[in-house]
Amino acid sequence: MDIDQLARPLETDRPTPFDPPVKLRERPPLSRLAYPDGHIGWVATGHAASRAILADPRFSTRRELLHQPVGRERAHERPAPAEPGIFPHMDPPEHTRYRRLLSNHFGPRRVAELTPAIRRYTEQALDAMAGGGPPVDLVTSFALPVPAMVICELLGVPAKDRHLVQAATAVMNDLDSTPEQAVNAVISITDTVRDLVTRVRAEPGEGLLGDIAASGELTDEELTNLGMVLLATGHLPTSSMIALGTFVLLTDAGQRARLIEDPALAEPAVEELLRYLSILQFDVRRTALVDVEIDGHVIAAGETVVLALPVANRDPRRFADPDRLDLGRSATGHLAFGHGVHQCPGQHLARAELRLTLTALFGRFSGLRLDVPTAEVPTRDRMAVYGVSRLPVSWE
Repeated sequence: MDIDQLARPLETDRPTPFDPPVKLRERPPLSRLAYPDGHIGWVATGHAASRAILADPRFSTRRELLHQPVGRERAHERPAPAEPGIFPHMDPPEHTRYRRLLSNHFGPRRVAELTPAIRRYTEQALDAMAGGGPPVDLVTSFALPVPAMVICELLGVPAKDRHLVQAATAVMNDLDSTPEQAVNAVISITDTVRDLVTRVRAEPGEGLLGDIAASGELTDEELTNLGMVLLATGHLPTSSMIALGTFVLLTDAGQRARLIEDPALAEPAVEELLRYLSILQFDVRRTALVDVEIDGHVIAAGETVVLALPVANRDPRRFADPDRLDLGRSATGHLAFGHGVHQCPGQHLARAELRLTLTALFGRFSGLRLDVPTAEVPTRDRMAVYGVSRLPVSWE
């Protein structure tokens, strides 16, 4: 039988909130995928195959070349090329130019400088939780506001505007928001970033956008779009991991106790949670620019591959007993942040936020518990960034 005839759509049903789609796990490391627009491409589920594709410059992230594996209602709309500044959907050398401008702002030294701010925003959120009393939604009260405030501080968003950004991002990420509310939230954030760019052009101040504006290397359009990208990618994945990481620890008393009792476990625990709960489920895609052989298959020029990172990070050929959450294991080598030149530039910041928020949360509320049955926690199954939309919790 022709290999194209074996192609089937992307399977998204998860057996539990913490496990990858079960049917995807039954696939070989690289297999044919039927996309909603009729394109016959591929899905990579193996760790080695995924890593090889992510590292290969013969694959592109250009938006206009990528096919969408989910969302039939918009599948036939071919996307336009990325606007200036939207660097995640650009290839080198354009991508390299933007990444170079960001490198110092997301490196270990800058993250260390931001640590007091992360602690401060974390404590403020915990104080508000304690003051309001249980029950609370951990997503809106903790997981969303802390990363949102941190990325605002990094970018140089004035303190008076940060709560506006926080409120707007909460609306954007609430599945119960109406389309009109979501559009208005996007407009609010765009206006905030555009005003900030105008301000730092006239009077450069502290923060990433101010520093880049002072360099004179980007236009206002580029700087505004760059700020929008960093606001979105700088808080949503981290907030999803904080909430989902809390969720899984609330269902595993043994691993939760290990984290509470042994502070030295925090760093390996974060790596294991990133591996075990990989949240970038549908949006890490590449399109071959030329014919490329991967894992014994030829991916033809123009064919899109979806990297199923949640499955790749459970590959038993790379991680022993991959379905067991073990906060003490060495999970280095996972692909939660991608790999290669497009690896997430904010990975050091995300790691620090996860480590500091989770240890502070369980340090303050050691008796934290779910306020609803596990099955009633709503998950974001068909979103590009997986997670929970609400996490009702209580404590003694």
